[in-house]
Amino acid sequence: MKINIQIPTQTLELFDDQGNLLRRYPVSTGANGVGEERDSYCTPRGRHIIRARIGAGQPLNTVFVRRRPTGEIHTPQLGAQHPGRDWILTRILWLSGCEPGYNRLGSCDTMRRYIYIHGTPDSTPLGQPGSRGCVRMRNADMVELFDAVAAGTEVHIIA
Repeated sequence: MKINIQIPTQTLELFDDQGNLLRRYPVSTGANGVGEERDSYCTPRGRHIIRARIGAGQPLNTVFVRRRPTGEIHTPQLGAQHPGRDWILTRILWLSGCEPGYNRLGSCDTMRRYIYIHGTPDSTPLGQPGSRGCVRMRNADMVELFDAVAAGTEVHIIA
């Protein structure tokens, strides 16, 4: 499997090992655009891998903080109680850059920036930039993608 994240179209494409497109999902990437620097809140470009898969077996809309389930399940009511919260829901695919000096090591390290592909509330607009650098997906799509990929899967983020 291989994943391409297309910044211009705000889509994530899943390919099989022969290069055949299996699925295309709407996503939301960084509201601040693309960039690799720590604290930029931008989505990093280039070659990555999935370093860790987090949340297997958790219910849909499980809330994560620091990659751990909080015991909460996101609802519109919970969302209304915490309007500024950056919701990380359902599953997490933690990305690690593969290009030293560009998206790996130093102040541009994707993994140390905690850049994920993760679920988001159903009310979050997709198809347009809006995240703090991560790649947000619908929760049902996130479960489908999570179940299809393994740690080590290639992820290319293309601007």
